[in-house]
Amino acid sequence: MVIFTCGVVAARYIFNIGSIGMQELVMYFHGCVFMIGIAFTLKEGGHVRVDVLNEKLSEKNKAIIDIIGTLFFLMPFCFFIFFISLEYVRFAWTVQESSPDPGGLPGVFLLKTLIPIMAILVGFQGISETLKNFCRLRSL
Repeated sequence: MVIFTCGVVAARYIFNIGSIGMQELVMYFHGCVFMIGIAFTLKEGGHVRVDVLNEKLSEKNKAIIDIIGTLFFLMPFCFFIFFISLEYVRFAWTVQESSPDPGGLPGVFLLKTLIPIMAILVGFQGISETLKNFCRLRSL
């Protein structure tokens, strides 16, 4: 993604060549990294926490807060994103949506398909994190 971005910038400002397709490719890569990487970030514990509060809590309280947060915030968010995106993605597939810009890339519908996939992956990871926290509670 960085190499493509540098290439787009170099082509534009050094060689005076513009490419909508290359610009969109960077945007597509960016979208893919975030959509697929969200569940991995949750797995690795890289999501945002209020560390000032979290560091003062016991392991038991951390596990309880994680379970509550997952069940009452993360899972409803995943269900909402999944169901609200289905019609959006279905329409994109129906019309085989591509870039509206001249010289843009086809396959926007493929990128939009990552929205419900992301919700599923994050939901599964949320279930995994909840089960880990229940096991952590039982061992304390």
